[in-house]
Amino acid sequence: MTERKPARSPQQAPRRSRPAAPRRSRPATLWRDRRFCVFLTSQTLSVAGDSFALIAVPLLILRATGSVAQMGLLTGAAGAAAVVAGIFAGILADRLDRWILMGACDLARMLLYGLIPLVWSVHPEVWLLYVILPLCAALGMIFQVGYVTVVPALSGPARITEANGLLYGASSTAAIAGPLLAGLVSAAIGPAGAIAVDAVSFAASAAGVLLIRRGLSVSRTDSTSPAEPGRERLWREFLAGARFLWQQPVLRALTVLLTFFIFATQGLPDVLIFYLKHDLGQGDGVVGLVLGVAAVGTVVGALAVAPLRRRLGFGTCWIGAVLLCGLAVAGLGATGSVPPTAALAAVYLGCTSVAGICSMSLRQQITPDHLLGRVTAAFWTIHFSLGPIGVALLTWTAGHFGVMAACVASGATCLVIGTIALVTPIRRPAPRPGATLVET
Repeated sequence: MTERKPARSPQQAPRRSRPAAPRRSRPATLWRDRRFCVFLTSQTLSVAGDSFALIAVPLLILRATGSVAQMGLLTGAAGAAAVVAGIFAGILADRLDRWILMGACDLARMLLYGLIPLVWSVHPEVWLLYVILPLCAALGMIFQVGYVTVVPALSGPARITEANGLLYGASSTAAIAGPLLAGLVSAAIGPAGAIAVDAVSFAASAAGVLLIRRGLSVSRTDSTSPAEPGRERLWREFLAGARFLWQQPVLRALTVLLTFFIFATQGLPDVLIFYLKHDLGQGDGVVGLVLGVAAVGTVVGALAVAPLRRRLGFGTCWIGAVLLCGLAVAGLGATGSVPPTAALAAVYLGCTSVAGICSMSLRQQITPDHLLGRVTAAFWTIHFSLGPIGVALLTWTAGHFGVMAACVASGATCLVIGTIALVTPIRRPAPRPGATLVET
């Protein structure tokens, strides 16, 4: 079946100007591009801070309630908020100055996360987490949509996969040290103090994106008026991204399969922390050590993805990564000790990074710039939609039937997803940037 072409394809639609880099020859390597390096540095610092919250928030809940189900409920609430925000995130990214939008999200998250240690210094208030974390998740969704849309302007179309790999690899390197330090800080001064570090990291991220914004052109001419869009107009704009996904066979298949992949795996960090603390009886420092070692896998995957995709093609990289991910996850709950748990977690994160970077790079390459925000938001909104349910179900399974049962169920789902992908357009090598995807 050949993709239907609308009367006026997205590629033919007029593109609205946005702040963009001045026309100039690009450096021979991205490492010599000042704007890219500023962006990479600020986001790396931000991810290092995020590592503190990744560990500190579940520990805060576990200390206050002792319940893995509460951990899952909070994660699910944050995931639901991100899904709702995704409906509007793409419209905001395509209408507004993307750099200003990202900076505003960072500053807001800095203030919100800063409230947690402030309140906790007086008295623990678990309800506050159910307010702040969903808000921060919604802001994070808007930021991430903007993040994806600015990478092509920083790297150029031919180096998108390389740029994503470097950004992901540098962030993952920070994530190695982050959990180690987070575990130590949580053990020394408590999880609330560790969350304060994450609040500071958002200030570094905001400074980076706004510094880059200063060097960009501020002229902008919108092809559509933002005034009084109305509910119907907003839905039409959101559906423009969803329609583009549906019209592209590879993106359509990726969207469906990733929806179930997120459903099966989004709760794994909570399950892993519960396994280390409850089943293996380890302290906060060991939790940080395991997650730090596991992040090495993410670094390896991020640095390897560009050459792997050039050599093997998109389909082999993505499907192979998902299948290996399933095998690693299925064995997580049966390790019985810390070293093999860390090793399998590293394999899982490495495969996730390969699949994720391949997917994001393909979407950036074949989506017109004026649609990229809405396509990204639609993609994430759809495939994160089942995440909150999956988190609640996976953590409930771990609490009632054991971590092994939860991990086997999650891993088996990943294996089924990878097997199904073998009979979809995903299996084929990715098209060149801007080419029309055809399903035969």
